[in-house]
Amino acid sequence: MFTGIIEEVGTVRHITQTPKKCALTLCAKKVLEETKIGDSIAVNGVCLTVTQLENDSFTADVMPETLRRSSLGQLKVNSPVNLERAMAANGRFGGHIVTGHIDGTGKILSMQPEGNAVLVTIRTESQLLQYVVEKGSIAIDGISLTIVAVSHDRFTVSLIPHTGAETTLLRHRSGEIVNLESDIIGKYVERMMQCKDKGVSIELLRKNGFC
Repeated sequence: MFTGIIEEVGTVRHITQTPKKCALTLCAKKVLEETKIGDSIAVNGVCLTVTQLENDSFTADVMPETLRRSSLGQLKVNSPVNLERAMAANGRFGGHIVTGHIDGTGKILSMQPEGNAVLVTIRTESQLLQYVVEKGSIAIDGISLTIVAVSHDRFTVSLIPHTGAETTLLRHRSGEIVNLESDIIGKYVERMMQCKDKGVSIELLRKNGFC
């Protein structure tokens, strides 16, 4: 599990890609501290498993499903990436619950300065937008952000200067693709609503530990 608070921006050192597999080697520093083979690191919001470690880099395999559902297949050598280690049990929960399992991608439509912040508007599919609510949370390339507006085909978030400087989002241009993960709580609520009861009752809530 992650929190969407980016620890550092790394860079792509090497990409090994064949029709059947892909592996990324990423230069990093902070996220390598106390990291072991088998640990999880979120790369642009995608949870990957460390398979090799060097003094200044790590390597992770990327499965075909991940390439289909995310923007990792568009990375090139020297591309910057947002990095976050899995949350420590004794750490502060600074963002929101982020699983590292991408729901889909979105296209950046605009970046508009507003005072000391920047408004970023992203278009995505309606299936993902059903989980997006004003003042709720969303992870964009692994960054935990608050939604300020939602419409039928897009949503807007606002970045403070610190977030803009410590992540890759404002390095993007209009038309570029970003990874999106909606708040998992909404997905669980939807799933409960689809139970055989076709609704929520006291009995259903009690059965699932809510009463």
